[in-house]
Amino acid sequence: MLITTSRADRVILQNINWQQFEDLLLDLGSRSGTRLAYDQGTLEIMNPLPEHEYYKEVIGDVVKDLAEELELDYESLGSTTWKLKTQLAGVEPDNCFYFQNETLVRGQLNFDLDRDPPPDLVLEIDLTSKSLPRFPIYARLKVMEIWCYESGTLTIYLLKNGEYLKAKKSLIFPHLPIQQIPNLIEKSRTSGRRAIRQAVRHWVRENVD
Repeated sequence: MLITTSRADRVILQNINWQQFEDLLLDLGSRSGTRLAYDQGTLEIMNPLPEHEYYKEVIGDVVKDLAEELELDYESLGSTTWKLKTQLAGVEPDNCFYFQNETLVRGQLNFDLDRDPPPDLVLEIDLTSKSLPRFPIYARLKVMEIWCYESGTLTIYLLKNGEYLKAKKSLIFPHLPIQQIPNLIEKSRTSGRRAIRQAVRHWVRENVD
């Protein structure tokens, strides 16, 4: 095991085999807020900062409010660990959701990507550049859609032919201008969470009526 990068909010470990990754998942499982990403022997351990957690929670609530207003069935599984040994890939997103495949996993409490579909939507908060790129990991896990929030911008990426391409429209919410969400949040941020959620629901009704 070799540490190649160490910062206040993250550590990078090299030459980690799959069993060591599994062992670390067990060891760190009870440590609140820690995020792991594993890519073919390289492991990143992150401790998110408060600003990161704020946007993770707020944008996660936005996704739920969109679904509620549009009467879409969904499942939200937060920072669940998604891993696939055959791909030597593992990651804990900031949040993740099932929409298209919700009926296939409805009520499930245990998941195995050897038999279950991956989440349909993953949320990544990118306030500081991650040392270990997540997109190649998500591509091997076959996650179809990623929303990446960075510097006040929300970008949609869709998986096509094994790589993520920027997209103007979400597969899940094709009729909504998703890129406007950060502006909605900032307009109501100092008024509190409830005000943000009310603004989002009003915005949805305006855009679908």
